[in-house]
Amino acid sequence: MDAKDSLTQVWAHMRRRGPSQIQFWFIALMIGIAAGLAAVLFRYGISLLQTTLYGVEDVTKLHSFAANLPWYWVLMIPMVGGVAVGIILHHFTPDGRVRSVADVIEGAALNEGRVEKKAGVASALSSMITLGTGGSTGREGPVVHIAAMISSWVSNLIRADGITGRDLLGCAVAAAVSASFNAPIAGALFALEVVLRHFAVHAFAPIVIASAAGTVINRLAFGDTAEFALPGTTALEFYAELPAYLILGLVCGLVAVTLMRCVFWADDMESRLQSRLGLPYWIRPALAGALLGLLAIWFPHIIGVGYETTSAALTGKLLLHEAIVFAMIKVAAVAITMGGRMGGGIFSPSLMIGALTGLAFGLIATSVFPEISGSHTLYALAGMGAVSAAVLGAPISTTLIVFELTGDWQTGLAVMVSVSLSTALASRLVDRSFFLTQLERRNIHLAAGPQAYLLAMFRVAGVMRKSEDGIDEDACWEMISEGIYVDGNATLEASMPIFDKSGVDFIPVVTLSGEDQAPELWGALYQVDALKAYNRALAATAAEEHS
Repeated sequence: MDAKDSLTQVWAHMRRRGPSQIQFWFIALMIGIAAGLAAVLFRYGISLLQTTLYGVEDVTKLHSFAANLPWYWVLMIPMVGGVAVGIILHHFTPDGRVRSVADVIEGAALNEGRVEKKAGVASALSSMITLGTGGSTGREGPVVHIAAMISSWVSNLIRADGITGRDLLGCAVAAAVSASFNAPIAGALFALEVVLRHFAVHAFAPIVIASAAGTVINRLAFGDTAEFALPGTTALEFYAELPAYLILGLVCGLVAVTLMRCVFWADDMESRLQSRLGLPYWIRPALAGALLGLLAIWFPHIIGVGYETTSAALTGKLLLHEAIVFAMIKVAAVAITMGGRMGGGIFSPSLMIGALTGLAFGLIATSVFPEISGSHTLYALAGMGAVSAAVLGAPISTTLIVFELTGDWQTGLAVMVSVSLSTALASRLVDRSFFLTQLERRNIHLAAGPQAYLLAMFRVAGVMRKSEDGIDEDACWEMISEGIYVDGNATLEASMPIFDKSGVDFIPVVTLSGEDQAPELWGALYQVDALKAYNRALAATAAEEHS
């Protein structure tokens, strides 16, 4: 094929696909602007609540200001916030659970890029109240879900298919993250790496457009400044000091796993306590708020997002024992907040815990080997990236977020080394990330990839052959009498183990009316039909991820 033929084909493709592609990019831009505005408004809402309730003028100095408030005020504010959160979630969610990033990942994989709206609005309001009244979480999780609701509304409006819906979801998430942290590169990669979980070329351009739009919204609102200001250029003795960053990565991986398991342990413990005592949903966040308020009397640094303490760690303004104690208390506060079913995300707390861990490690390392050591604040920067990357299971986008939050691009090697080791270690001790482990605990198996969760997308009723299709009803009833059957409302995920165990070619499909009533024959599910549906889904997923 010569150059002329190639140009002819390109021009034909542009005439055929160009107008629709440009239209889609325009929609991506609008979603990016909307998601960016939502992120900024959410941040303003948190600041307004903190200013009103705590009386602080500069919310970036919240914990310093709260340290001088009367103890009963510090105790009461999170408790009242917990009561409000509990009432909202009790009335507007079926399970009293805040929706966050894990639900967005589930929507991308299993629901054609859509998420819940009613529960999502309640979750956004609950998260704003949680963070505004001293909850020890972050704002990125709620913002991501708010953006996902915007894209879901647009997808339903234009009747988008699964691929388009997921692309629009990625656009919204990218814009929300970039608007939250003034991090356009990381925002785009976060959407691809964490939410869509692929790097398909067709999704890249619209996601970048939306991410850029979100960044513009952030900079119009807050200016073009890095979230954290570091004191000058950090130094690294590359060859002699790199082994220390390898060890730091392993330490941060263990810290990240400890954080995640503490959150899950607190959630399990409080669920058992709630069930045993018969407590209503709204009591749980209220008790968590009371515990947080009690803890904040002695450790006000746990209040809110915690950027003041994170900045203090990155600039080396904390002593060794302060860094260690603050990190331990922050882990407890995050576990109380999230285990108590209050709102907020996990990313900002992991940044703070990582910075404190890195600072403590750096203070020890530079004191033991002062002659070959660089700045201990560089360890804080590397630790911040290492813990958060391990928690999110996103080494690429998290590394970039750290760079963009600090504006320091000269320490990439140290951060990358620590991030790679922490992520590799933590991913083997949990189900790849905090979000995927959350889903695994709900029996939603996304961590292993499409081959593990695609079967759950097909209902038996949609694949079975009905009675009028000529199934052998006598054989079906004989199998039913032997206990070999599947409910028509079940998924192929539940039916495939029955094929393996029984060795039959088909399974009777029944409707179960009640415990005391006999099952009614609905049809039959043939193994060959189930496998064909599964293969088609695998092929479609592979085509989307490589297009």
